[in-house]
Amino acid sequence: MSLSRVPRVRGLPPEQFCKQGFVLGKASEAGFGNEMYKILTAAGLSIMLNRGKFPFESYLSYTNLAFTLKEVKHLWRLNGCLGKYGRRLVVRTDDFEKPSETNVLCSNWRQWKQPIIWFQGTTDAVAIQFFLKNIHPQMRSASSALFGKTELLQSRPNIFGELMRVIVSPSINVEEAVNWVLNGGPDPHLALHMRMLMNRSPRAVTASLNCIKKALLRNCPQVLRPRVVMVSDTPSVINTIKSKLQEFAEVLHFDYELFKGNISAKTPPRMQQLGFRVKDWGPAPRWVAFVDFFLASRAKHALVSGAHRRVGTTYAQLIAALAAAHQFDENYTANFSFFSSFQSNLLAEGLQKQIGWGHVWNRFAGPLSCHGQQNQCALTPLLPPGWWDGILQSPIPRDTRRLEMYGVKLTGFGTVDENHLHSFCRSRKDIVKIMSVAHKCSGLTCA
Repeated sequence: MSLSRVPRVRGLPPEQFCKQGFVLGKASEAGFGNEMYKILTAAGLSIMLNRGKFPFESYLSYTNLAFTLKEVKHLWRLNGCLGKYGRRLVVRTDDFEKPSETNVLCSNWRQWKQPIIWFQGTTDAVAIQFFLKNIHPQMRSASSALFGKTELLQSRPNIFGELMRVIVSPSINVEEAVNWVLNGGPDPHLALHMRMLMNRSPRAVTASLNCIKKALLRNCPQVLRPRVVMVSDTPSVINTIKSKLQEFAEVLHFDYELFKGNISAKTPPRMQQLGFRVKDWGPAPRWVAFVDFFLASRAKHALVSGAHRRVGTTYAQLIAALAAAHQFDENYTANFSFFSSFQSNLLAEGLQKQIGWGHVWNRFAGPLSCHGQQNQCALTPLLPPGWWDGILQSPIPRDTRRLEMYGVKLTGFGTVDENHLHSFCRSRKDIVKIMSVAHKCSGLTCA
């Protein structure tokens, strides 16, 4: 990634600036993992297309190596792009969640002329990887350059982790809370994320503890008493695991009720926990998830993801990705691993329960997954697969039906019928949706 591109574009003369294109990443302040993927997808798409009000501003600091929409509107007016060059500031939108309308597979986005592109509904790592099967060689090539070979899962680049490392960092108040937990000590060796949905499954706890021991033995065998940070949506699970972990590790956990820093006293109303979300996100205030995220991403050697049902959520994926990105040395190698902990009841029928494209093991949930396995501590790719091109990957019927809506015909092994896709694309027209960007300016300031 060229980190000098944005400052250079800011300083271009008007006739050159007004020829530039942008990609809009817009997210609401809902679930952190899903919403952050919207921003990261936009960043990745801007690289693919050679284009060069952020969410959660109270808890994240954003790099100045990206534009806000407000800044683009201001620069567009300042450079006279409409008056002098006749280029209207408009947004071309494309909604991934509407299969009958999206152009993700059939159009050459690099030829789109609108100043701003907004790829909507990209709540996981899958949406942008659809471009890997786009019928236009130019789009496939740009996507492959970013995401690597889909069949080689462990050798693919940690693209979302690297984007996060460059784009976002914790706010001062979140950083204060993270340092309060670390208490002047070193970064943790390992992080544990348990997505339990208020369930207390003993089998999930036991499997995760065994996975932690395996990860520590594999990644940092010389450490006598490692530091382990715990993150979970279910407080009772933290208490249960903590007592067992303390037998061989120093345990770190952010207890927000004991923390008296600035962030705990300045929580805006929209960041208070919603009652109907308690089972989904846990009882803690929303801001705690940001402290937990950046605390866990300080892990030096491994992340273990456990769950009551679906393992490797978008939140856990991004923790692992950012932590791994932090650990790269000058030789671009890192001794960091992402592990998924499965208890035996989740494996009774293979990985069929790993439904939902936001979960890292969904592409392995089909008939090729092995049934009746015991607890597993599985090495997990930092970049979740978007297709079914790797060994032992196969789709579930639900995903086969969903792909048909996009014009993709899958075999039972997950391979794509290219002839059918090309025929589908020839039979449809590009759907072009344009949205104007209203200017509300006073002097040199635009809203």
